[in-house]
Amino acid sequence: MGMSEPLSRTQPRLPSLDLLKGFEAAARLLSFTKAGSELFLSQSAVSRQIQELEEQLGVKLFQRRHRALALTEAGQVLYPAAAQVLATMRGVTDRLRAATGRRALAVTTTQSLASLWLIPRLAGFTRTHPDVDVRISADARVMDLERDGLDLAIRHGPANLSGPDAVRLFGERVFPVCSPKLLEDPKRPMREPADLRHHVLLHYDDPEGRHPWLNWRTWLEVARLTDLRPAGSLLFSGYDQIIPAAIAGHGVALGRSPLVREAIAAGELVAPFKGSADPARAYYAVVAKNAARRKEVADFIAWLKEESAQDEAAAVRGG
Repeated sequence: MGMSEPLSRTQPRLPSLDLLKGFEAAARLLSFTKAGSELFLSQSAVSRQIQELEEQLGVKLFQRRHRALALTEAGQVLYPAAAQVLATMRGVTDRLRAATGRRALAVTTTQSLASLWLIPRLAGFTRTHPDVDVRISADARVMDLERDGLDLAIRHGPANLSGPDAVRLFGERVFPVCSPKLLEDPKRPMREPADLRHHVLLHYDDPEGRHPWLNWRTWLEVARLTDLRPAGSLLFSGYDQIIPAAIAGHGVALGRSPLVREAIAAGELVAPFKGSADPARAYYAVVAKNAARRKEVADFIAWLKEESAQDEAAAVRGG
């Protein structure tokens, strides 16, 4: 026998944490699109990560069906191991940061609020609190804060479901928004709500009816236009996908304040009609019991309230 093979040839190549993160999210949510929203990646980027991981391991991890995903036998074996590895790494990372004086703050909220409101302005908090590492978990589920190791949640809903200790941040209004270039087309006027019949409506795909306040049918009922038939309809699985489509001029969306305020202020979107449907829902901050006395949590709540107050004031000024 000669000399042993080099180490790089005898030991299997371990997948990177980025690939495991993409796989764990896709396996948990059974959707590349939802995994991308949680990780702030495109659907195609998550798909490429999964493909690379499958090539490295030499097995298929998902069965790709029409509008659905399912884990293969190999995927079912890998999923709990990947979840455990990531949980262990998060725990170790938090302990190491704590030892160096850095403090971790784990926040959960919806994909739409995270991508359209929280992430774009988060630098304002980290700039004034450089010793706090904010970790955002974007998930459509209502997470158990203590069980899932989270400090704070920003939740959307009616007041009676938010809990007695919830801090109200801002209310929500719902109204049509579109790209300014749609208003410039003389062949398709948009002077009153009935003119929506000339345009494509961008819908949030909600087959189980869990979000009626985001349904065009609800808004049209309030506007007394139940018989309106639009020029077309496009369905999207996530609200954070609808707004970029509206900005690109693909149709008219139902805008949610304050999630579309920045796009309106920048001139990327316009609200063509006065008035809006008020679904009597709001965003609330909910703090885990074991995190309520931590300074960084109180500071983050104070920052959220300040940002929310600025949004409410801007809404009043803008009508």
